[in-house]
Amino acid sequence: MTIIAVNRNYPRTLMYADGDIVLRLMTPDDGEAVLAFAQKLAPHDLLFLRRDIGQPKVVAAWMEATRAGGIVTLLALRGATVVGCATIVRDALSWSSHVGELRVIVAASQRGKGLGQTLTQECFAIAVGLGVDKLMAQMTVDQRGAIDVFEGLGFRAEALLKEHVRDREGAKHDIVILSQDVARFQAQRAAYGVGQTD
Repeated sequence: MTIIAVNRNYPRTLMYADGDIVLRLMTPDDGEAVLAFAQKLAPHDLLFLRRDIGQPKVVAAWMEATRAGGIVTLLALRGATVVGCATIVRDALSWSSHVGELRVIVAASQRGKGLGQTLTQECFAIAVGLGVDKLMAQMTVDQRGAIDVFEGLGFRAEALLKEHVRDREGAKHDIVILSQDVARFQAQRAAYGVGQTD
């Protein structure tokens, strides 16, 4: 197994009114818990991902990529149940090795509580340690809540891909691609006294 050095200390506990959530790095042994989480999500919530993570073979490939070190995923757990995750995917051998794709998913029961924003902020700190200069994210244009979270963190739209994904029923959806400079984000947080490196 390839070990990726991450410049953050985990596990980390977040306190919410409805119970604590623990953030920790995903390991290849988390496949069953991640699959259970993904299979509870609405199919439309998964359209911005490259693959349908509600499928066991896709989660198995995700765990293998984690083992190989190509993907870093931060899990949010309540007890043993996954309630959210954030993943940075990058190809260290490509021309865009300085760019990471950020994928954030939160259980419907936890939305609107700031968990998605927290996971995204944690990923910016992780990205610094990975040598990532730019993070990009994609989502369907009707996922307004997710777009608002990312725009609130300084992400800006770079592209609109018309009818780029097809859902399980065959309907096509547009995808918006947003991005943010990692160093700029970290500098803004530090300027407001919220930069953390632990």
